[in-house]
Amino acid sequence: MEEKKSIPIKAILYISVWVIIWGTLGSLIDYPLYKNKIYVEGSIYQYLTFTVTAIISIISAKFFYKKIDL
Repeated sequence: MEEKKSIPIKAILYISVWVIIWGTLGSLIDYPLYKNKIYVEGSIYQYLTFTVTAIISIISAKFFYKKIDL
């Protein structure tokens, strides 16, 4: 009888934490830009802000994943 592979809870939690980090970092960068009217809500620059922070977050997550043995 074959054993079922367990869901890698640690990996799911790791990804979830990085999504939270990405959203928080993106929002912290976005808020002053939006409040100082550097760009308006929903503009391409706001999307660009979150895209760049997502790329930074993905690179950071991969870097730290290699350091952490999950």
